[in-house]
Amino acid sequence: MDKNSKIYVAGHKGLVGSAIVRNLIQKGYTKIIGKTHSELDLTDQRAVQAFFKEENPEYVFLAAAHVGGINANSAYPADFIYINLEIQNNIIKAAHDVKVKKLLFLGSSCIYPKLCPQPIKEEYLLNGYLETTNEAYALAKIAGLKMCQYFKRQYGDNFISCMPTNLYGPWDNFDLETAHVMPALIRKIHEAKISNSPFVEIWGSGKPLREFLYVDDMADGCIFLMENYDGEEHVNIGTGKEITIKELAEMVKEAAKFKGQLKFNLDMPDGTLRKLLDINKLTKLGWKHQVQINDGITRVYEWFTKNYYGTICV
Repeated sequence: MDKNSKIYVAGHKGLVGSAIVRNLIQKGYTKIIGKTHSELDLTDQRAVQAFFKEENPEYVFLAAAHVGGINANSAYPADFIYINLEIQNNIIKAAHDVKVKKLLFLGSSCIYPKLCPQPIKEEYLLNGYLETTNEAYALAKIAGLKMCQYFKRQYGDNFISCMPTNLYGPWDNFDLETAHVMPALIRKIHEAKISNSPFVEIWGSGKPLREFLYVDDMADGCIFLMENYDGEEHVNIGTGKEITIKELAEMVKEAAKFKGQLKFNLDMPDGTLRKLLDINKLTKLGWKHQVQINDGITRVYEWFTKNYYGTICV
């Protein structure tokens, strides 16, 4: 990419897409295209085709997705597989039709088998059963990265994929019905603090291990791959470090200065017990994350308290 390349970021208002836009602007890219859902419904094939023909972007970051945590994935599996497949299929095919120079598809670490050897190498994909609580979303993401491989193999399209670990940052989803673990903990603990509650209930045992990557680091890694990688195999993006959910909750509690107790509800599911990505491939290419988790949690908590209350951004 050069600084005057026309770049389309699908999902530019979301957690991932907005971070990619911020990073592109910081790096001096000037022609960035973004469309809100009301302006362009990515599940509408004809509308997506018309948009690509009119705008003719040179580069595409496919960061748009229908996302949620364990609760949402378990309750609405049909929505998660159908909507994500529609979005991916429409954008990848339209990018092929107008011959974009390069496309980066963003997946999720949930694509890997539930009982994967740790840390998880890219080659472990499809080596076992998926975690049932997010199987529908994972299947859609697997289909997306395979589409990129097959379009590259059959047509020579320069479509690449990356698999980020668990992400967090500004503009995350803090709705307790659909949020992932980090924003859910931030909101729960903050609301317990302002209501002087004596405790916060957390799903599961607190024992599962998770890896967390600050979203602006992820964006930097994506742009690095767009500029430096053309391989067929997807690439993991992460920190190579993990903590327990209990340790994470303690960090959020400290950032919020919450004085109450953390109570773990053992009747609720834990999900996958461990999920650490092997990032050697990306490290060897020359990229490494910058934001450490303590600093990242503090940044997100401060952003949340300044910008968000309930379900309304102000």
